[in-house]
Amino acid sequence: MSVSVKIELGYEFEVRAKFEEVFAVLSDVPRSVSHFPKVDRLTDLGDGVYKLEMKKVGTEQVNIQTVYASKYVSDRNLGTVTWTPVQGVGNALVGGSWKITDTKGRSTNCVLNVEGTVDVPLPGLMKPVVKPVVENEFEKAIEKYIDNLIKEFGGEV
Repeated sequence: MSVSVKIELGYEFEVRAKFEEVFAVLSDVPRSVSHFPKVDRLTDLGDGVYKLEMKKVGTEQVNIQTVYASKYVSDRNLGTVTWTPVQGVGNALVGGSWKITDTKGRSTNCVLNVEGTVDVPLPGLMKPVVKPVVENEFEKAIEKYIDNLIKEFGGEV
């Protein structure tokens, strides 16, 4: 028995770095993921597919570890990096996209959307307790990831 928690997050920010620099980082999965907190292991499964294993969060007795794989595709001309969930790997399905836009050559606008489902192996009656914990952990991780990227790109405009 497990509890499924749906995640949907969206962020927009503008950084001082040029489009080329931002796109180079965000389209290079290992480099981009290196800015993400609490990653235990990133495994290249080939053909643009990467498996992410997050560090366990919680207590010794009750903890959650999110594991998932996504297929990444980048398109420099469109300024996009997208990832789609890969079925059958881990306990989560995570997809999303970056939309990266040059703003007159001096800065770059970044739009991040993430959506997914995390399955936690606990009884259904635990959902009222587990759901906010999973949502909060996911949101904190994404916000720290964005903060780390903003530092990498010289700050926000």
